[in-house]
Amino acid sequence: MAYTDPAQRNHVIVLQDGYSRQEDGDESAMRANCTCTLVRCRDGTNIIVDTMTAWDGEHLRSLLQHQGLGVDDIHVVVCSHGHSDHIGCNYLFQKARMHLVGACASHHDLYMDHLGSGNPDEQLALDSNAEVVVRRSPGHTLSCVSVIVDNSQLGGRVGITGDLFERREDIEDETIWMDAGSENEKVQRKERSKISHLCEFIVPGHGPMFPVTPAMRCKLKEDAASST
Repeated sequence: MAYTDPAQRNHVIVLQDGYSRQEDGDESAMRANCTCTLVRCRDGTNIIVDTMTAWDGEHLRSLLQHQGLGVDDIHVVVCSHGHSDHIGCNYLFQKARMHLVGACASHHDLYMDHLGSGNPDEQLALDSNAEVVVRRSPGHTLSCVSVIVDNSQLGGRVGITGDLFERREDIEDETIWMDAGSENEKVQRKERSKISHLCEFIVPGHGPMFPVTPAMRCKLKEDAASST
């Protein structure tokens, strides 16, 4: 159920847009940092998705302070996958009840068997209303996950996808996500199409959030069909 009262919506707040680009003057190097997103659930649960690099700790503290939060106010940490530009500041959130790095869930030295059923559509609810869930979205790595936010303040479902989508432009130019690395391109094409049909908005791994259009869904469906 969607609510008209903003207080009864889950709020998706992009704290920092990610980027990835070739290093000037060095074809063997690139610069990259992830899109970092805060989800403020209507039940009071605070979730951070992808925590940037290990050098971004003070910056991330400042971004949260602008939202009226401290690091101890985060209840769940989700990293879409285990690359260093997505997990670097996990150490800040030691009061969180759970850290998810890809499909691996833990708290301190306790590891939990979530998303381990083998069902590709298995979901783990992160809030008490089951409106914010994490699900597998393999491709970039085979353990990648996405966070799906229903009943958002934007009026549609939001997919926070990590590097399943590098940025909006990779829908027309798939060499962008392929050059970023894919452990299974065929699977990634199918997951990209699936997520685009589930969501009205996508927060990609290295760019600003964007709305999903019918033309995008058609293109991604064609891409998935061509890889079968």
